[in-house]
Amino acid sequence: MKNFYKTLLTVVITAGVTQTQAQTTSKDTVKLDSVIIKESRSKNLPDVSGQYIFSGKKTNIIYADPGKANLAGNNARTLFSQVPGINVWEMDGAGLQLNIGTRGTDMHRSIETNIRQNGYNTNSDVVGYPENHYNMPFQAIGEVQYVRGASSLQFGSQFGGMVNFKIKQPDTTKTFGFESEQTTGSNRFFNSYNAIGGKIGKVSYYAYFDARTGDGWRPDAAFNYRAYYANIKYQFNTKGSLSFQFSRSDYVQQIAGGLTDAMFNANSRQSTRFRNFFKPAINIPAVIFNYNFSPNTRLEITAHSLFGERSSVQYIATSNVRDTVNKTLLTYNPRQVDRDHYKSFTTEARLLTNYNIGNVRSTLTTGFRYANGSTHRQQKGVGTTGTEFDLTLVEDYGIDLDLNAINYAAFAENIFRITNKFSVTPGVRFEGIKTTINGVVNNRSTDVNYKRDRSFPLFGTGLQYQVTNNTQLYGNFSQAYRPYIYAAVTPADQLTIVDPNMKDSKGYNADLGYRGKLGQAFTFDVNGFFVRFNNRAGTLTMQDAGGANHLYLTTIGNAEAKGIEAYTELSLIRGFNPQSGTDIRLFNTLAYTHGRYVSGAINNAGVNASLVGHKIEGTPDWTNRTGLTYL
Repeated sequence: MKNFYKTLLTVVITAGVTQTQAQTTSKDTVKLDSVIIKESRSKNLPDVSGQYIFSGKKTNIIYADPGKANLAGNNARTLFSQVPGINVWEMDGAGLQLNIGTRGTDMHRSIETNIRQNGYNTNSDVVGYPENHYNMPFQAIGEVQYVRGASSLQFGSQFGGMVNFKIKQPDTTKTFGFESEQTTGSNRFFNSYNAIGGKIGKVSYYAYFDARTGDGWRPDAAFNYRAYYANIKYQFNTKGSLSFQFSRSDYVQQIAGGLTDAMFNANSRQSTRFRNFFKPAINIPAVIFNYNFSPNTRLEITAHSLFGERSSVQYIATSNVRDTVNKTLLTYNPRQVDRDHYKSFTTEARLLTNYNIGNVRSTLTTGFRYANGSTHRQQKGVGTTGTEFDLTLVEDYGIDLDLNAINYAAFAENIFRITNKFSVTPGVRFEGIKTTINGVVNNRSTDVNYKRDRSFPLFGTGLQYQVTNNTQLYGNFSQAYRPYIYAAVTPADQLTIVDPNMKDSKGYNADLGYRGKLGQAFTFDVNGFFVRFNNRAGTLTMQDAGGANHLYLTTIGNAEAKGIEAYTELSLIRGFNPQSGTDIRLFNTLAYTHGRYVSGAINNAGVNASLVGHKIEGTPDWTNRTGLTYL
């Protein structure tokens, strides 16, 4: 390493001397050979980054490296391969949806994860329906910031933590640059990623267009995906900048239908549906303002809107019922049409400042958030008997609802550096939520009219101790919550009753770990965790005063997830020969998650069955991934 610094110093001095000589004897520019520095990048977020504090938290940085991940295919399993404990559901095999979960959280469209792009949310309705229908092409990603359960104080709801996809920045040394990558694969897969970027005066820009098509691995699983993005940034001066961004993703996906276990064992590639289609289209315009008041104080204000829809047309029946011509109608059966229309606005302001209390250097981040989201939900419409994607109605929707959620929050977190090695980071967040639902369910005698307001604080603290220059202990305890979604308080029919005192799911997340690097050969991050989920929503069976059975939408029980997460990496060449120009790295990610219900019951065929001891849905006990990287 000393030789490396000597070499770098020699290059710098030589450049300086050459530049001086050029200025005194000639105006010509002398171009030096490039210097290539090969070194591994950090696996964890720094204590402070931008307006965010990450000290004492379990974090990961994921770099979008085409040598490590299938970026053209948007394969999340390979992108997150070095993150222990993450559970990836490859729902479609084409990378159209991002389905991730961890520590007992639901991975379906990342519904229990706070998903962001460039710092702002991309969930369709961040409070009432937080599924993530938007998905950018992974080739556009510069890096991914991942914070586990301790993200609740700075970023808000969801037990699954916060994932922030940072889109690439332009090469500001050029006025124009172009990037194009064309990829083909099996089953007529084709992906075309094209991007431009550069800087002209005070204006920098970056934009991309991505198109992905294919037939899918199963019959009747074709897809057609498009994504667009543009970022124009104006740099006022060295202190302030204003960015205008627009993102869109849309696709049409043919759904081959589900299989029973017996059907899967007989032929896992078979199709049970060919007339089922799914189409989401999401638009996200955003404005980002950054201003540095001083080297110690900086402000960021983001405002973004999300508008779009998700639509589906499907023949709805169990997997063992074939979609064939109805002998009475002499046509196929009519399909069901379901549509959601989303419209939301969110603004967040974050201020970070460094200050001293006596000899103690401290860092404070504080801010507020306002979000107003609405969903117009139309379901159970009677569609055509056709075979193509067609949302035409033959009979009107059976469900027509207006759903709205307003969320406001304020937070503060502060790093107190007690010594040059030990720091404490307490924090607090105050949340307010207002949910309203109005509309018609056709098999109910009365209209749906639901309204509920609630507010509450969240507290947490983090600890960090620098054991050596390259290793540190970290720990965190943070309260967390997940607002109940619209479906949890929407009656499906006349026999369904909604608990008027439905509660948000609340709990906490605790981490304790040790991470760092031993010499040049071994990198590690090993931690234990404990997550408590209270008031999980579900359905019970109850009887009214007349003895009639009803389905009761309420909180059904509590659950816990506890375990270990371990990342280890061994440098097989450069760890023992730092001057080597190449390296082979062997990594392993191992996680054990014991996720179980500790109380409660749920409706099962008209009987309330105990949940105690049962596994949390979609939570494997063990996950393990191993790989080799050649540099």
